[in-house]
Amino acid sequence: MKIKIGTERKARIQEGMMGLFFEDINYAADGGLYAEMLENRSFEFLKATGDYKDYQTEYDGGYGWSAYPEGAGARLRCVSGSPHTEENPHYMRLQTEKPGEGIRNKAYDGIFLKEGMEYKLTFWARPVKFQGDFDIFIEKDGTRWARAKISAGDGQQETYNHFRRYEAVLQAKGTVENGVFALCLSEPGTVEFDFVSLFPADAVCGIFRRDLFELLKDMGPGFLRFPGGCIVEGNTLANRYRFKDSLKPQWARRNNWNRWAVHGNSEQNGYEGIYSHYNQTLGLGYYEYFLLCELIGAKPLPVLNVGFACQYQTDEMVARNSPEFQEFLQDALDLIEFANGDESTHWGAVRAQMGHKEPFGLTMVGVGNEQWQTEKADFFERYEIFEKAIHAYAPEIKLIGSAGPDITSERYTKAWEFYHAHEEQEDFVYAVDEHYYVKPEWLYDHTDFYDNYPRKVKVFSGEYAAHPASGFNKPEANTLEGALAEAAFLTGVERNADVVVLASYAPLFARLGYTQWSPDMIWFDASNCYGSPSYYVQKMYARNMGDVTLDTCGGEKAAAAEGIYYSVSFSKAEKTVIVKIINSRETEQSISLELPVGWKDGMKVQAEILTGAGKDAHNSIEAPENVAPYVKELDRADIVLPPLSFAVLRVENVAALCSC
Repeated sequence: MKIKIGTERKARIQEGMMGLFFEDINYAADGGLYAEMLENRSFEFLKATGDYKDYQTEYDGGYGWSAYPEGAGARLRCVSGSPHTEENPHYMRLQTEKPGEGIRNKAYDGIFLKEGMEYKLTFWARPVKFQGDFDIFIEKDGTRWARAKISAGDGQQETYNHFRRYEAVLQAKGTVENGVFALCLSEPGTVEFDFVSLFPADAVCGIFRRDLFELLKDMGPGFLRFPGGCIVEGNTLANRYRFKDSLKPQWARRNNWNRWAVHGNSEQNGYEGIYSHYNQTLGLGYYEYFLLCELIGAKPLPVLNVGFACQYQTDEMVARNSPEFQEFLQDALDLIEFANGDESTHWGAVRAQMGHKEPFGLTMVGVGNEQWQTEKADFFERYEIFEKAIHAYAPEIKLIGSAGPDITSERYTKAWEFYHAHEEQEDFVYAVDEHYYVKPEWLYDHTDFYDNYPRKVKVFSGEYAAHPASGFNKPEANTLEGALAEAAFLTGVERNADVVVLASYAPLFARLGYTQWSPDMIWFDASNCYGSPSYYVQKMYARNMGDVTLDTCGGEKAAAAEGIYYSVSFSKAEKTVIVKIINSRETEQSISLELPVGWKDGMKVQAEILTGAGKDAHNSIEAPENVAPYVKELDRADIVLPPLSFAVLRVENVAALCSC
């Protein structure tokens, strides 16, 4: 098959078009990217039961903690009154009867230690009746693989209610999985503990789990959308993600239960699931988010709450004419000030005090997540209010609107009617956020989805993924078949880069055994992580976008009939033509690039190819690169595509095009 490439430039490609979407689902934050190793460090966890529309929460502050050793006479009790911090008023009272008794932590699946690595421990304690030593260690099978001792008299005196801060460093003598964390007393006594925290020394900026961080950075994302997703709204407004709560010291960030804690509950499981204790410490807050964007080279794209709780769960909202609504509006302006204000502003000063004097350079915000208009839910009117207020305060900010939760319903149609009615109003909306979780077949059949879209209002493909299968804890759902369908659909997205300006796969992270939604881009456990086939598709696109699409002489439909999907772009800086080709068939196919006259002199061709051993091929902890790209040098602009493959061909030294 021949792919004919012309010299006519078609659509300009938005710089940083391919990005990331972060939502705290599947233990993506606590237990994931946020490198904290202990669970329920502040003794504030809530337990959520019921189903997603009829649920309740109750305090369960002892979750994840138990007496050490098992069966010991140590007494543990979560109490309040004279707390370490008012935001998190509970703490653990430990009373021991024998030396060596104490508390242990579940730590998700136990502690992972890497030989030679240091681990930084901090905790607050109030020795009520104790003058001995704290003995802290990681144990497995009777061996203590890392250990530290601190005298009760060595704590830094805190001014609030006489809690003292203690610090220690534990060094691993070996590599250990599923270890036990324990904090014990050297003699009988009574001690009250709060905010017991353990971080690996290699955490990026002391915050981010390094291997997960590196996967994000290696992708080369153009932007990062945060914090969701349904997390933005919460099951209730009280349960929403409040950005100001995340700007306090770590120990003073108010614990919140995660709205995904009730996902999957049913009568069959007694309305109590394995995720009922899914909580949020807010350790990965807005400051950390902006810092992460800076570190991985991505533009921030925070999403604002417009006074709605999640519309899937409830009709709860604040009235537009209420003081409560004004708080949501003010939060939006304060968030912009936090990101962009100088030190003379209130929230700019808060950012500087947190450690980042220079502004973060926020340019985009999303107004609502998956919001839609109903007789009761006045989203369109709220969008107009937010648009006027934000642009009066910061006219340079680009706004992302919502097209609702899908692309097939009346909600989607009404949304686009609304935005098109304002298309002559300059800067009313930069792009409209569309979401689709679909079967691979749909993506193959709709590579022309954006061909006939009106061009004035732009599109953000904000959440998309192929779902060959779905459900809880199914890493095998991230198949080669799904990834190739996503790659094929993205050829149409790239070809229509004049209307689609941003795109991001979802969800981003999934902790094995803690997953409410499959498939996902990156999977991990306590010690390892890997990119799914979909991760490699996103990475191959993000790192090979070019500046402008090129004319392909209308050959896409004929190629699609043969199971071939492609797009072509050009990078002026690199003098490189970039061809993305998908072979969806289970047989190899020969592709020949028909290049304009004069292009072949001095030309070099490099191919990066993603393939695997069948449609259901997927990666795993045991075989993390079962489906992974490899690079091949070509001596001509021809290639035999393996069965079920995605290839990026980089035709370099194309000097003839640079002047056209």
